[in-house]
Amino acid sequence: MKAEIMGIGTELLMGELTDTNSSWIASRLPALGIELQWVSIIGDDLPRLTEAFKNGMERSDIIFTTGGLGPTQDDLTREAIAAAFDETPVIQQEVVDKLERYFAARGTPMPQHNLKQANLIPSAKWVVNNNGTAPGWWAERDGKIIICMPGPPGENHSMWEEQVEPELAKLIEDEVTITRNIKTMGMSEGAVDEVISEFFGIENPYLGIYSKADGIHLRVIARAKDSQSAQAMIAPVEQAIHERLGEYVWGYDDETPEQSAGKSLTEKGLTLAVMEMCTGGALTNAITNVSNSSSYLKGGIVAFEGKALSASGVPIADLKQHGVVSQQTANIMAETVRRNLNADLGLAVTGVPGPGEFEGKPLGLAYIAVTNGEKNREMEMRLPPRQVTIKRRVPNQALIELHRLIEEIS
Repeated sequence: MKAEIMGIGTELLMGELTDTNSSWIASRLPALGIELQWVSIIGDDLPRLTEAFKNGMERSDIIFTTGGLGPTQDDLTREAIAAAFDETPVIQQEVVDKLERYFAARGTPMPQHNLKQANLIPSAKWVVNNNGTAPGWWAERDGKIIICMPGPPGENHSMWEEQVEPELAKLIEDEVTITRNIKTMGMSEGAVDEVISEFFGIENPYLGIYSKADGIHLRVIARAKDSQSAQAMIAPVEQAIHERLGEYVWGYDDETPEQSAGKSLTEKGLTLAVMEMCTGGALTNAITNVSNSSSYLKGGIVAFEGKALSASGVPIADLKQHGVVSQQTANIMAETVRRNLNADLGLAVTGVPGPGEFEGKPLGLAYIAVTNGEKNREMEMRLPPRQVTIKRRVPNQALIELHRLIEEIS
């Protein structure tokens, strides 16, 4: 089954918003056995949108759209599909009633412009939106399907998971697609490719390699008549990956570094304290993204200069001897915060805060340390000199090192 995704909105074309929905949807299609062939961004222009839908129905079995379902004059997705189908939209009273209840619950009358969100054509049915005012559309014509979802990611993702994905699964009954995502850190993409090269280029099971902020991901996709057969196809590939890359594997499927570390801390009943320099609180923020982090995180200290580190317990003599940006200082930071906050583990990062050099050291240099007071893990990182990259990749690596130390001491 061939598919395409259309991100709709002039704000996407102008670069005012980033189209994250398309990549999110694309990542979920392989597990459904749907082959994505096209991704496009189209502005809020009725003739161009109408033409895009006509062309899309000629080349694709399914079209997924995001955006253009709001109440304003430039929200034209419904109108364009109606024009492509040569059908007239009609306001549905049950949706009007739902919209009125939605606004009444918020203490305000429904604006008349929202009435357009209640329009439906004969070839379409509603897709329920439990998180906003814009219901989706599921339109069918001549065996082709157009599925329209709202643009806000929260509404888009929940609609997909609650409404769209279960319906799509019903359409694909003749085969099952199973996906296994294996996440590694510590080897380059080229090095990983070389180690497992014989598995690439095979159609089923398919092995893909992707470079991400949290390492190199290996995605194995198998299609078979049932789940057991698909799992059996994945098993030897996964086993070979573990035999060759086992020490670099840190997580699976949708697991994030903070979830992996949090799971290890919870399972072992350990507590954690954090001190960070150069990441601006990004490390502590990532840790607290896990819902039960309060059960293991004792606290986090964010510093951006040597004085702040000394005020947090790092000895001035050590800072003078080793500098703020050094592996020795990272090690001292980890042990200091562990001891001062009475935690089982201390995790620390230090590096050049930017925008330029610091202590004669280049932007992009960072050090990681994690300790339980007896055993340590440490790492030097040399990253591209961009603060946004540093704030994303250093916390990821630090959390993976934390996970690895917990595994070592268990």
